[in-house]
Amino acid sequence: MAQDASHSTNAVKRIWTVFVILSVVTIVEVVLGIFRPEALISTSFLSMHLLNWIFIILTIVKAYYIVWAFMHMEHETKGLRRSVVWTVVFLVCYITFILLEEGTYIFDVYKDGYIQWKF
Repeated sequence: MAQDASHSTNAVKRIWTVFVILSVVTIVEVVLGIFRPEALISTSFLSMHLLNWIFIILTIVKAYYIVWAFMHMEHETKGLRRSVVWTVVFLVCYITFILLEEGTYIFDVYKDGYIQWKF
């Protein structure tokens, strides 16, 4: 009986820890989105504002932590964790790269006047 109470207490503590961590990351995202610091907007890195990179990184961190906590990856073997998490991380990085490259290309096509802005 005492073991069940201890397990329940640990589970509740774990849920609150996950809640606090995800809340802090979300609050940082919201605060940055509301105030949009000029230093982060005026600085560019790889054709994108530094603020956008911060949003992408914080979103990836939240997704990783959600998988880690709610899919119980912390209790799995190292090989399974790596195969699941690293596959997703590489896929997200690849999709982000493709979207940035294609978006830059399409913007340049419209900016240079090859196609008219009709929308």
